[in-house]
Amino acid sequence: MEAKGVIRPGARVFSRIVSIDRARRAQATIMTTTFNPAEIEQQAQDLWTQHDSFRVTEDDSREKFYCLCMFPYPSGKMHMGHVRNYTLGDVVARFKRMRGYNVLQPMGWDAFGMPAENAAIKNNVPPAKWTYANIEQMRKELKRFGIAYDWSRELATCQPDYYRWEQWMFTRLYEKGLAYQKTSPVNWCPVDQTVLANEQVENGRCWRCETVVERKELKQWFLRITDYADELLADLETLSEWPEAVRTMQRNWIGRSEGLEIEFPIDGHDAQTVYTTRPDTLMGVTYLAVAAGHPLALAAAEGNRELADFLVECNKIQAAEAALETVEKRGMPLGITVRHPVTNEPVPVWVANFVLMEYGTGAVMAVPGHDQRDFEFASKYDLPIKQVVTASDGSAVDISEGPYLEHGTLINSGEFDGMDFATSFNALAERFAAAGTGRRTVNYRLRDWGVSRQRYWGTPIPMINCPTCGPVPVPDSDLPVVLPEDVEFEGVGSPIKKMDSFKKVTCPKCGGDAERETDTFDTFMDSSWYFARYACPDNIEAMLDERANYWGQVDQYIGGVEHAILHLLYARFYQKLMRDAGLTSVDEPFKRLLTQGMVLKDGAKMSKNKGNTVAPQPMIERYGADTVRLFMMSDAPPDQSLEWSDAGVEGAHRFVKRLWRAVQKLATTKPGAGSADQKTRTALHRQMHKTIAKVTDDYDRRLMFNTAIAAIRELSNAALRWQEGLGEGPHADDLAQLRVTFVVIIKMLQPLIPHTAQDLYAALGHDDILMDATWPEFDEAALVEEEKQIVVQVNGKLRAKLSVPADADKAQLEALAMADDNVQRFVGESDVRKVIVVPGRLVNIVL
Repeated sequence: MEAKGVIRPGARVFSRIVSIDRARRAQATIMTTTFNPAEIEQQAQDLWTQHDSFRVTEDDSREKFYCLCMFPYPSGKMHMGHVRNYTLGDVVARFKRMRGYNVLQPMGWDAFGMPAENAAIKNNVPPAKWTYANIEQMRKELKRFGIAYDWSRELATCQPDYYRWEQWMFTRLYEKGLAYQKTSPVNWCPVDQTVLANEQVENGRCWRCETVVERKELKQWFLRITDYADELLADLETLSEWPEAVRTMQRNWIGRSEGLEIEFPIDGHDAQTVYTTRPDTLMGVTYLAVAAGHPLALAAAEGNRELADFLVECNKIQAAEAALETVEKRGMPLGITVRHPVTNEPVPVWVANFVLMEYGTGAVMAVPGHDQRDFEFASKYDLPIKQVVTASDGSAVDISEGPYLEHGTLINSGEFDGMDFATSFNALAERFAAAGTGRRTVNYRLRDWGVSRQRYWGTPIPMINCPTCGPVPVPDSDLPVVLPEDVEFEGVGSPIKKMDSFKKVTCPKCGGDAERETDTFDTFMDSSWYFARYACPDNIEAMLDERANYWGQVDQYIGGVEHAILHLLYARFYQKLMRDAGLTSVDEPFKRLLTQGMVLKDGAKMSKNKGNTVAPQPMIERYGADTVRLFMMSDAPPDQSLEWSDAGVEGAHRFVKRLWRAVQKLATTKPGAGSADQKTRTALHRQMHKTIAKVTDDYDRRLMFNTAIAAIRELSNAALRWQEGLGEGPHADDLAQLRVTFVVIIKMLQPLIPHTAQDLYAALGHDDILMDATWPEFDEAALVEEEKQIVVQVNGKLRAKLSVPADADKAQLEALAMADDNVQRFVGESDVRKVIVVPGRLVNIVL
């Protein structure tokens, strides 16, 4: 026996090791119970900032990938719609970076527009001050969410170094005849003294002051988008990675149609030309309808007070087709007739509130038997309704309750009876062409883009109005025309219209006194080329340079479907303008388009008016940014609406916290004397590679992040269950598989929860930046299963689950099922009527 007090050799060292081990275990216990999202997120962001992780250059051998979300209006604070949109883009960008691409993901601000003016009037704050304060606030919030933006490329459309080039481009378009000025009817608010966009008119009233809106003729600036109508339409066919619904909306908006222009003679006057896509219904014309501004209507109103008052009333409704579709159809006879171009019979002319002067010739041939709008009007005013088309299959057609709208066979049409649509179209076209009274023509619903607004907070239009020379472009040397930012609002109109220091200038052409244009550009002008400027925002010598060609098309663009028409169409148009100006070689701006769904609460879109908004900041403070990001991606496909759920957020938080604790425990686990569990290890290895394959496809091709998250969580749960059963001293092979699996899980979660993923990656001994790590690749061989689990039913009720060879045929599966003890207990002595075998899935024994 060894004497007390005698120290054995090595005992002190052993004691120290035990102490350290106990300390580590104690620390591990603390770590697994202390999850601090704010601290984790701050550490990750400090790391990214220290290494300037998000900045990219064009000097890179990797394949480029340009990912972009539609930039926001800086309204002050982010809402959940922002969170969803920008997280979607960030998931794509981070995934592509791990896949080896040189990824650009920039951010900027759509900073001009009416909300800033309204805030200025309401709060007595200059729009510039309000806007810049909001930009600062939203920038902080975006950084808190860990969005991987290259902030060195940040831009704001209200900054002169941005809009200078917008002005420069406009002067080039004016010189080419692609920008022009003309008088046009607009929505006019007589109180605010400004033009309103159609979206700013609600129930015929100004959205801000609720004054009845008028239609007013004003000089406006336009871009000739109609010159590009054919190309815009044709190139939709190249956008195979756009949602078909969006392409259809643009096709309909462009509205290419083939028809005939037909002259209706008027005794003593020039003939009235109308355009129709349904010449087959010509014999059913019972009246002509003209717009309130049509010369025939204006002439008839002279000396007719009732008609003149009606024309004034027509000018108070919105100048938009969509609005006119829903208004009550009203009109008055003009006391004028035209002659039918085939029968020579008199046809009365009416003025109607649903006809617009700026569309076509301002006159339409009305066929109430075969047009819904014409039918409603004729029914109201007791005008004749004549059927001239019937069903081709001989079935009965009754137009007493409504028009027959389909193509068919002509009846009641004299020499054209029995013809179908195409035959009658050709016959009439030839007839009128021979007589010189009609012609085939192609028409478009699309109209030139009106780009001027009578507002203050916008890009000044770079034109000078000279009484001698007319409109004169501002010389390049005088650009940018800087918008004065220190202004005071009186509540009505634009302040720069009263500022002589801004207005009064010298004509650059003749040197005489002139006035600067005080209208500003529509904000769609600002957002129609910003994606190209991100490539070279530091260039003070040119609008674009060779870097715009390097980044080329935006590979992935994300924005709301509400922008499917105007923003996306204008951006496509502007891209072609820049191409034709020699600034870029790219035809189309956006290669792939994702239109994300809205965020709802209680089944309705989040809105302050509805009191159902959820602010992101309190959610971050309570759960952390990663939890919010994960929930926003997990509960619905990105192109569908997401219903906000407090329980869903809690569930996402529990998952992140549980994963964090498991990895902290794994980081301190040492291999021991535990026995190897090869079967479970092999199964986990196979599930890991199946999950990599699915998640890669979901992130890359399908953009289905919700199903990717579901697969990752299934793998995580399997790994967690195995970890909990391994005990304190797992076998080295099992521990190695567990570590590999968790590293794969962390990598796949990096695009979704980047802060926590970086922390867990470091906890497992990696000192590099996770987003620069390699995306895991799946092994095809590992996907091949040696065994599959099938269910066995007896009369449709589950009686057993069996592991069977993956390649077992029907006979083998039936034999294995019948040999199972529990199955035999339920079969007993009963007669087996039949056995249904679904290979790889089930065996159902029918008694």
